[in-house]
Amino acid sequence: MDYEFDVAIVGSGPAGIFCALELIKYMPDLKMVIIERGKRIDARTCPNSTMARGCKKCIPCHILAGWGGAGAFSDGKLTFSTRVGGWLDEIIGERSLTELMDYVDSTYISYGAPERIYGAKEDDIEEYARRAALIGMELIPQKVRHMGREGCIDVMGKMYDDIQKHTEIRFKTEAKDIHINGNAVQGIETNGGDMLAAKYVVAAPGRVGNEWLSGQAKKLSLTTENNYVDIGVRLEIPVAVMAGIAETLYEPKLIYYSKEFDDKVRLFCFNPGGVVTSEYYDDILTVNGQSFANEKTSTTNFALLVSSRFTAPFNEPIAYGQSVARLANMLGHGVIVQRLADLRRGKRSTAERIARSPVKPTLPSAVPGDLSFVLPYRHLSSILEMIDALDKLCPGIGGDGTLLYGAEVKFYSSRVKTSPALETEVRNLYSAGDGAGVTRGLMQASVSGVVVARDILSKEGVTTPGSTDISTS
Repeated sequence: MDYEFDVAIVGSGPAGIFCALELIKYMPDLKMVIIERGKRIDARTCPNSTMARGCKKCIPCHILAGWGGAGAFSDGKLTFSTRVGGWLDEIIGERSLTELMDYVDSTYISYGAPERIYGAKEDDIEEYARRAALIGMELIPQKVRHMGREGCIDVMGKMYDDIQKHTEIRFKTEAKDIHINGNAVQGIETNGGDMLAAKYVVAAPGRVGNEWLSGQAKKLSLTTENNYVDIGVRLEIPVAVMAGIAETLYEPKLIYYSKEFDDKVRLFCFNPGGVVTSEYYDDILTVNGQSFANEKTSTTNFALLVSSRFTAPFNEPIAYGQSVARLANMLGHGVIVQRLADLRRGKRSTAERIARSPVKPTLPSAVPGDLSFVLPYRHLSSILEMIDALDKLCPGIGGDGTLLYGAEVKFYSSRVKTSPALETEVRNLYSAGDGAGVTRGLMQASVSGVVVARDILSKEGVTTPGSTDISTS
């Protein structure tokens, strides 16, 4: 058939952006379209993106949707580890993932990411790893390039400037349905009723689009498997408590398995001198955190998340996570904040009790409450176990005045069965990025876009010099 576009990309997060950059690099004359439910990056304004925060429940959420995706309004950390930020190592192999992370990193640098790398003091890292092991935790060594929120927005903006010269970009446009004919993709229908006929379709809708992609997979009878759902809280502590580990590791990644339930708890999204924020998934308000390159607070925040993977007969992990978040919203009219001392004593935090804490909340809209009415006992027990373990590694984390915000929930789409090149069972239909359930961070999401682009290029007879042949590895 005659196609209006060679490639149609759903979503302009890191996966969609890097897919477009790679295609333009080798085939600048390809006719491409990117559809994005949010706005241009310079039009994405949100109270959560400044030091004066407060969610206004925009639809769509400007933190999650728009050019750059959720990653553009994150703290801009590029993490160099095959064990952090997704599961691409299971799909393309560790060697290919390592090579592609280096390639993606060089692209970020070319668009203005800072040269400095954190977490390179190997002797100090080994000492923290030893101390963590003694208390039952695993430290995942990694290196980090930190752009900061402002730097990330600047880099993503420069990428937009280059891509829009070669690509049609439709903002405030949502994908409704993926169309196929037999076993080949035909294009995308938008909510506005437009049919975008395309030879190749790349579904990279980001975390905010995970439900849409799961629905499309079901409609197209694609093979899927339940992914993890991460549910937990965000802790806020004085900067001094973790200053040592922050200086050495910058972005500590610690994993703990609870003694009572053997559940995996991970320390995620570490923000020294940062702020606690909120983000809006359609009708659900959840908590998050970020740090700034040029502004610092007196507190550090990070998430403790319990990872659960459900098996038959239950197959609605996203709905489960949503129900926990909705419960927090119902009890606290938004995000709940509680002192650790109150949680341990079975007391609901009040404004007066929060005021007695040496930690002053950086999310003013959070409502004092009781997280034990929100989190399942299994999750809460595992989180409290890890707090006790962390307090041995960095004394002070388990202090009475530590603040806990909830609920923090990370949704990942049911993972669609794909080839190593991320092509689904429908020919020329690809799924990539966080919304596809294969990544959960800037670096691996960006890599997934490159993987898809290189497979499309190989089908078009273009060889990418120095690349690993993912499609046949």
